[in-house]
Amino acid sequence: MKPDLREALKTRILTGDGAMGTYLYQMGFPVGVSYEEFNLLRPNVIEDLHRRYYEAGARIIETNTFSANYESLSRYGLDTDVEAINRAGVEIARSAVGSDAYVVGAIGSIRAGKRKNIRSNQLTQSFHQQIDALLSAGADGLLLETFYDLEEVLLALRLIRKVSNIPVICQFAVEKEAVTQDGHTLAVAFETLRLEGADVVGFNCRSGPNGIMRAIDSIHAEVKLPLSVFPNAGIPDYVDGKYMYTASPEYFAESARKFADRGARIIGGCCGTTPEHIAAIAAALDGYQPQPVAIDLQPPDEKQRPVITITAPSTQEVTPADTKQEPSIVDLVKQRHTVIVELDPPRDLDIRKFMDGAKALKAIKADAVTLADNSLAVTRMSNLALASLIQQQVGIKPLVHIACRDRNLVGTQSHLMGLDALDIDHVLAVTGDPARFGDLPDSSSVYDLTSFEMIRMIKQLNEGVSFSGKPLKQKAKFITGAAFNPNVKYLDKAVTRLERKIASGADYIMTQPVYDKELIIRMAEAVKHLSIPVFIGIMPLASGRNAEYLHNEVPGIQLSDEVRQRMAGLEGEAGRAEGVRIAEELLDTAMQHFNGIYLITPFMFYEMTVQLTDYVWRKTGI
Repeated sequence: MKPDLREALKTRILTGDGAMGTYLYQMGFPVGVSYEEFNLLRPNVIEDLHRRYYEAGARIIETNTFSANYESLSRYGLDTDVEAINRAGVEIARSAVGSDAYVVGAIGSIRAGKRKNIRSNQLTQSFHQQIDALLSAGADGLLLETFYDLEEVLLALRLIRKVSNIPVICQFAVEKEAVTQDGHTLAVAFETLRLEGADVVGFNCRSGPNGIMRAIDSIHAEVKLPLSVFPNAGIPDYVDGKYMYTASPEYFAESARKFADRGARIIGGCCGTTPEHIAAIAAALDGYQPQPVAIDLQPPDEKQRPVITITAPSTQEVTPADTKQEPSIVDLVKQRHTVIVELDPPRDLDIRKFMDGAKALKAIKADAVTLADNSLAVTRMSNLALASLIQQQVGIKPLVHIACRDRNLVGTQSHLMGLDALDIDHVLAVTGDPARFGDLPDSSSVYDLTSFEMIRMIKQLNEGVSFSGKPLKQKAKFITGAAFNPNVKYLDKAVTRLERKIASGADYIMTQPVYDKELIIRMAEAVKHLSIPVFIGIMPLASGRNAEYLHNEVPGIQLSDEVRQRMAGLEGEAGRAEGVRIAEELLDTAMQHFNGIYLITPFMFYEMTVQLTDYVWRKTGI
């Protein structure tokens, strides 16, 4: 029987395994799927990878469970499979390797260095569920890896220590700065983890061997626990449509000895590494006699263990941005009826009609012009550029939609920072229609964020904190909206989903267009308890064909039978005139229940929404 992992590390250096996700990618499995689900769908593939690493010399084998938590799996509709995926992960790893290998349950960060605003109770529930599953499956240890801040890894470690004395390895992902993202030096972080019951501390991911070596050398303090290191295979390059890592197995062999000299007792690889890298590490360490290092493997006495409360210190003062004197639409709608009008950016390079529409809406005193973000996944001019133009040249407030579909986390934060620099502070977070149904079906749908997460991340910028958790020197000032579709079978369920968006930080709501007076009344009753204003969507119909297209083909829009009958066969000016009349009747009902009016311009017929804006003012006496 092999000794407890803690005992083994007193006299041995153990070779860890290498990458799972990037290795599967190199084998041809697509990105955008849950590799953890392979524990259930393709267990033979995962078992084969474990076996390859074991045969290469790895004796620390990580389960394929890095992202097998509720928060991550729910994005793939796998939230009910958390326990099954984690238990299978342990069983597959165990069956693939010999009895001399240690199977450690891999648990990754949920915040992942960017989702600072996931509440502690959500983290607790997700970690607790995964920890229980890995422990019940009989893992030899638990590996908390790729954590960016001390607060989160402490939360997971404390949960483990409440229920088990199993060996626990805690690893940070750090950049060149020798601090965690919540501002703690590595020396403080490691000592804190030791006092809370960690058995091994170290690093993985984010950096290659050189970066992790520099992080170790920067500590300048006695680390009283064994170190573990799992570096990436350098910085990836994108070549011929594939990600390639360039650090060779020979380079990893040279680095392994240097890590061992610095007190590392577990040495493996992370992203981009393969069984060849692990074989090189194992060969380099064969016969290596570890030098004594300052290791304290005895758990601290409970009476000596400090009560540690983690608060993220600010590394620099964050100043609020200048407050604009002009009231927000949220302020206005609390005082009076408020009209925002949507103008779609053009699909070509001619912006004259768009600008004419913005000028006409400014003249009729619309409160804001809202610009969709490539709606229906059809390519249009940048709404950021047009928003800046109408703000500067027309003098009307822009409200910019931001779709989760088109930008990854880097692009989304960059886009928002640009909006802030241009003093465009009203935004609407939307999921976005899938790209494959638009005019460029071969393009990718990104969806790094859900609309809920995007709202939370935008509000985080308002706190002066970037997606990665770093300070931004000043606070953004975004007024953030959320979308709501009332055209559903179960309105109460839709409202429950809406309440989650409000809990995420939404400041106001904009609805899909409604064509039924009774639905307007029912919706008013259903949302009257909400703490934020609702702008009800009204889109005048342009023709009978337009009515049938919207009703039958566009998701989230339903027309009543009465409206479809009234529009049947109407085209051109006659169709638009009837469409305006129907919209005015809907407005009569909407204005009785909602101060917020959201008019949507069809086909750039801005004369129609100008007429409807004027109708609102005449009816309300504004």
